[in-house]
Amino acid sequence: MNVLLKKDEFKNTRRSILPGQDGEGSTQVHLDPNIDVGTAKVFAVYGKGGIGKSTTSSNLSAAFSKLGKRVRKIGCDPNHHSTLTLTKRRVATVIDALEEVSFHSEELRPEDFVYEGYNGVMCVEAGGPPAGTGCGGYVVGQTVKLLKEHHLLEDSDVVIFDVLGDVVCGGFASPLQHAERALIVTANDFDSIFAMNRIAAAIGAKSKNYEVRVGGVIANRSKATDEIDRFNDTVGLGRVAHFPDLDVIRRSRLKKSTLFEMEDSPELSAVQDEYLQLAETLWEGGQLFTPTPMKDREIFDFLGFD
Repeated sequence: MNVLLKKDEFKNTRRSILPGQDGEGSTQVHLDPNIDVGTAKVFAVYGKGGIGKSTTSSNLSAAFSKLGKRVRKIGCDPNHHSTLTLTKRRVATVIDALEEVSFHSEELRPEDFVYEGYNGVMCVEAGGPPAGTGCGGYVVGQTVKLLKEHHLLEDSDVVIFDVLGDVVCGGFASPLQHAERALIVTANDFDSIFAMNRIAAAIGAKSKNYEVRVGGVIANRSKATDEIDRFNDTVGLGRVAHFPDLDVIRRSRLKKSTLFEMEDSPELSAVQDEYLQLAETLWEGGQLFTPTPMKDREIFDFLGFD
């Protein structure tokens, strides 16, 4: 059974969803409603491009593994670099694997698209459709379907989606169909908070029909968090972790390593502890947030951007 369409069929993967099915007036890629991730706790990590989602989600995956959890990380960016620090290399994507077998998914084996990373974290890169011809959300949905067909989610405790966050169309919002918590990574600046506001709106739209809720805001690459906290207080969000712009984090990316593999130091220990605490909090359930995002024009005034 083929779980992905051939290249020339990607352009036909979108369809309209009736009002009330997936957000009022929404036009979404159609995902199989029978696909269920199972009993694993599922998290989707969002944020503007370049904010550090891959670094954050990889270190969070490592932290969950340190707590003894069986972790599967799914990279959902066409750049397919989400699992670089876990696997030490750019791995082949689901799209790459399917192209090798002319999109006959029944010929694939798990080792063709699943790679073991640091401390047993199992890594998958969804990849993307041919540029300009299809929806990334379809690829994400069909990647989950492929994992289910090979029974690769039943033995997971935690599944983490790392998702491109600048685009909040129905396609890139598709991991929210499977997640129970969405985490937003942001810095203490206008562009990051602007993206966070729109991502919160996308999560709110999905939460009308799916169980996903905002699990909190992760401040990243920022010494201060005053603007983040001011925005959170206004719209009803909360910060659950803070990772400053530290040299040890930059060096870990250059070394293609998680923070748990770097040479120990007091600075590093503090960051590791923050990740472990975040993982523990999320595993226990954490807090749920139901924000009221601002209109675009309101956030310009709120942040004082001329």
